[in-house]
Amino acid sequence: MCLAIPMRLVERREFVGTGEVDGVRREIGLALCSEARVGDFVLVHAGFAIGCIDEEAARETLAALARIAAEDGP
Repeated sequence: MCLAIPMRLVERREFVGTGEVDGVRREIGLALCSEARVGDFVLVHAGFAIGCIDEEAARETLAALARIAAEDGP
């Protein structure tokens, strides 16, 4: 199973950008999601944005992941 994490695109330089989630920033490839603009949410898998997602869906997904992490516990 693959997992893509929603991240907000906070910086863009051609086909590379910076995504942020929960204060963590990572460099991400944008070649597969060339339509993404700063401020958009993108789905990131293996360091690459693979698609855009609207803010509501991104927040719902992040909340679900947080609930799963809390249930799993340390």
